[in-house]
Amino acid sequence: MDHPPFHHQSVLLDATVELLDLRPGGTWLDGTLGGGGHAERILQGTAPDGLLLGIDRDPQALAAAGRRLSAYGDRFRAVRGAFGDMAALVGDRAPFDGILLDLGVSSPQLDQGARGFSLQHDGPVDMRMDPEHGQPVAALLDGLDEAGLARILHELGEEPRARRIARAVLAGRPWTSTLALADCVARASGYHGSRVHPATRTFQALRMAVNDELGQLDRALRDAPDLLAPGGRLAVISFHSLEDRMVKHRFRELSGVGAPTDAYGAPLAPPAFELVTRKGLTGAEADPANPRARSARLRVLRRLPA
Repeated sequence: MDHPPFHHQSVLLDATVELLDLRPGGTWLDGTLGGGGHAERILQGTAPDGLLLGIDRDPQALAAAGRRLSAYGDRFRAVRGAFGDMAALVGDRAPFDGILLDLGVSSPQLDQGARGFSLQHDGPVDMRMDPEHGQPVAALLDGLDEAGLARILHELGEEPRARRIARAVLAGRPWTSTLALADCVARASGYHGSRVHPATRTFQALRMAVNDELGQLDRALRDAPDLLAPGGRLAVISFHSLEDRMVKHRFRELSGVGAPTDAYGAPLAPPAFELVTRKGLTGAEADPANPRARSARLRVLRRLPA
């Protein structure tokens, strides 16, 4: 089946490659390859012999990145899979001098109606990052009761009107059209005059649920630090407060922030990592020209030399 072109403007591109501290050579991991924008800049910044491994579970993204990065030959390798499984996917390629996770949804996924993410273009109620595995959102909705759906909308979408939206959505099952679902949510929510679509939080929550996005992030934050070489850096771009909170807490834990100290204020156990960005870098600060960067936050952690 033919697919439309996979065009995506990478978020926080300049800031990310700068904070990854690129240098010639080394081995690098892009755990969320997408269209290959970040990967291309990493390969450029690590020339002539830097190697990059890219992971993505979207076959359309992998194909686009493969075309974009074909000129780099053996310096680039792609693996199909979820970034939460990186420990198993990277094999003997670790350790890495830098690891990147961009947790956002690619523009083609949002803009192509056939993928089921869009609020503007009609399509099936799907939203899977990997359209060949797992259950689509329509099937998820068919198996939920009102309390279960309301919990997803409240926890993952931070939707204050979760219960009334859940009731309306379940009453309209089965769902076969994203625009019809979005219209149902908009009417049930009662929101008027908002600058964003009233169904934005609901669609976000359903997407995060069907792709297990928080579970993927939890596993990645557990495994990625151990895959870093001494001096290596882990950069994470998040777009959701729950994601950013997970990254912030894990980075603080690894860097010893808030850890017990002795009578002189020295940590009882020297940390193996340090924070490169103490408060994180926002899209408004570092990428104001990219509208999809407005909710982004970049945090970077460095593994201390042995």
